[in-house]
Amino acid sequence: MDLNETQPAVVVSSPPGRISLRPMTLSDVDDYMVWATDAEVARFCSWEPCTSREEAIKYITDSVLTHPWLRAICLEDDRPIGYILIMPVDKIRKEIGYVLARKYWGKGFATEAVRLVTAEVFKAMPEVERLEALVDVDNVGSQRVLEKVGFTREGVMRKFIVMKGSVRDMVMFSFLPTDPFK
Repeated sequence: MDLNETQPAVVVSSPPGRISLRPMTLSDVDDYMVWATDAEVARFCSWEPCTSREEAIKYITDSVLTHPWLRAICLEDDRPIGYILIMPVDKIRKEIGYVLARKYWGKGFATEAVRLVTAEVFKAMPEVERLEALVDVDNVGSQRVLEKVGFTREGVMRKFIVMKGSVRDMVMFSFLPTDPFK
């Protein structure tokens, strides 16, 4: 899980085998379109809903395939239902983010993916002291995912970010290598 490498072909599976994580490919474009075109899914994301297949292909080519660590969240049939990513903050901190097709909300898939990646980050990158997540104050579902994994809610970062033209409050969550999973 080296953040300096682009998309190594490591596949990680959850213990019950409900999901697996793998690098996204351009052939995932139709599955990507399911969540990327959904305004409700994009509501708390930095990106606007995708409006065409061509736009999706360009986004995958320019942003997904070149991302240092982004994985498709796949069901048993290897079809992506969302993605999860790790972004560098600095030498000892990384940030986690994820998105899931609305059809799969509330079924535990995001929680499984976050748990898998959180465990792997600290094994693969022993220099990491802190994994962070910033969540919009109104994104209660995503906050719940992090709490179920064992992330600590540290507080509200007031007027923290401009998102889609609006100044937003964000909730800061963290997970340390010594923290227990729930």
